[in-house]
Amino acid sequence: MNDGPKFGTAGLSQSYHALKISGFAPKALAEYTASFGLDAFEYQCGRGVRLALDKARELAAAGEEYGITFSVHAPYYISMSSLEEDKRLHSVDYLLQSCALVKALGGRRVIFHAGSCGKQSRAQALEKALDTMARAQAAVDAAGFDDCILCPETMGKVNQLGDLDEVLALCGVDGRITPCIDFGHLYARSLGGINGRADYEAILDRMAQVLGDERAKRFHVHFSRIAYTKGGEKCHLTFADTAYGPPHEPLLALLKERGLAPTVICESDGTQAEDAAAMARCYAALPAPAAV
Repeated sequence: MNDGPKFGTAGLSQSYHALKISGFAPKALAEYTASFGLDAFEYQCGRGVRLALDKARELAAAGEEYGITFSVHAPYYISMSSLEEDKRLHSVDYLLQSCALVKALGGRRVIFHAGSCGKQSRAQALEKALDTMARAQAAVDAAGFDDCILCPETMGKVNQLGDLDEVLALCGVDGRITPCIDFGHLYARSLGGINGRADYEAILDRMAQVLGDERAKRFHVHFSRIAYTKGGEKCHLTFADTAYGPPHEPLLALLKERGLAPTVICESDGTQAEDAAAMARCYAALPAPAAV
């Protein structure tokens, strides 16, 4: 098993689209991703799971040839905490669709947004989400997808369900559920609260304290710089946009020092591959941790 992080992108950068490759091109996608020194790719299903499973298997074959591991971002309209019971329970169906796709892609991880608080307290929203999470894991197992890993994501807006402890609570439903720590989202919802080593240490320490297992080592990461307002996340930026953070260098240093091996997916606005490659180079250039 690879003992270091994997680096990849959420979808394709503008530079891929500039190549004007027509249609569904699995080999071109995999070759492009690998050309940046990347070994992960998160297939985006924010507006619904629309990729046919036979095409997904073609993409899996191309990914295997170039050493690319796939994950899937489930539809944005999942709402595990919804006051509308039908909407809440349909979230389970969307996760099942996402699991079928990630299996066809040869991957295991399905990343999703838990929902928002709406006209209820955070505690009430979390209670609903915990119930939905348990139903989802049971449905995933019953469907034969028990090797899939559901990954609730930390969210960027203050009114969304998905601060660090809420995500870790969802992970407490089952020992396979693994957090997706979006450091840009946590930066935005804390109104700029991640600026250096100590801020990252607090997050990694809390994750290790609560989970206490391999999930705290092989978690999932989303990373980008994000602009924010008083409500939290406003928009994703690129690494060239330095007015906002968070900085990636202190995080990568801690990953190497602690021997952590997450999958790191870059979500920069249009420069995902370029910025993911910058993170991979930064990590590779760091000295190996001193032997204990």
